[in-house]
Amino acid sequence: MNKSIHVALSYFPKITYRRYQQLAARFSLPDEELWQAEFSELARAGLDEAIAQEFMSWRDTFDREKMFQELFRENITTVTITDHTYPHLLKEINDPPQTLFVRGRLEALERPALAIVGTRKCTAYGREATETLARDLAHNGLVIVSGLALGIDGLAHRAALQAGGLTVAVLGSGIDRAAVYPAEHRTLSEDIIAHGGAVISEYPPGFKPTLYSFPARNRIIAGLALGTLVTEAPESSGALITAKAALDYNREVMAVPHPITSETGVGGNALIKQGATVVTSAEDVTEVLQLKNLKTLVAGEAVAPANPTEARLLSLMTREPRHIDLIIKESGLASAAVSSSLTLLEMKGRVKNTGGMLYVRL
Repeated sequence: MNKSIHVALSYFPKITYRRYQQLAARFSLPDEELWQAEFSELARAGLDEAIAQEFMSWRDTFDREKMFQELFRENITTVTITDHTYPHLLKEINDPPQTLFVRGRLEALERPALAIVGTRKCTAYGREATETLARDLAHNGLVIVSGLALGIDGLAHRAALQAGGLTVAVLGSGIDRAAVYPAEHRTLSEDIIAHGGAVISEYPPGFKPTLYSFPARNRIIAGLALGTLVTEAPESSGALITAKAALDYNREVMAVPHPITSETGVGGNALIKQGATVVTSAEDVTEVLQLKNLKTLVAGEAVAPANPTEARLLSLMTREPRHIDLIIKESGLASAAVSSSLTLLEMKGRVKNTGGMLYVRL
């Protein structure tokens, strides 16, 4: 399917991952076939009658040329799920966005990433814990992913920037300057971009956030990262949605412990009771993610396999490109562990990503 259709479909208000899959399976030829498809063809693709009719009405008025002009004007790039630059970890979740809108450098996510999330109404304790952990982890080479929200999210982004690290914000709104939400963090979003990070969304320019777009956004935050750290969250916090998504994706879930009298710590304490890793320092995070030597690796100083996982992966690598899915299958290791270890081996100069998630041994 032509990329212009990929991107245009993201503007259709009723598009879902399942509907995208149905259309992509039926209309795999040049994009104009879908754009000229009759009602009966859309029905055969699997769309119900109401959605098919709505799609046709929308399609007839949608201006793709205007779409690309707007993207260019806002300096927004797009990456579709069929592109080799699409984040590999995100592609593994059960409902990945078919298109990402990006301002900044998505390449930041080629390094290991950690999601840090929490409540908008944070306490002094939550603020200090978030700033300390985000700063130390970013200083040690982890990319900090969060949702640009007020409270914990904004603190995590700012602390990463103050440490000279990289951070990526995932929005529940469009990422054009006028649509960035919350408006109070528009300057922060520009700082993230200016310092080598990225602001991304599955929603097109101009999209205003809804009650549903924030929970949907949370699955992307979890999907982009090796693990999710909840630093402060009450019982009904949206941060717990992110943590649950991380658990569903077989990623690490971590939480900062809070006093038993803390209402804003109930969610994190509950996660710990359910088996989440207790985090009181940056070392707790790098240990559980098997990234204790990340800072050294980013500096390019280490070259030897640091653990049995790296040694196992190197034993499977050859001078011929091998896809990461095959490496995961043959290694018998968790996909997140393979992804992080391959990233570190690439930093060491032991392997190379030749594009399309194909790796060779150097």
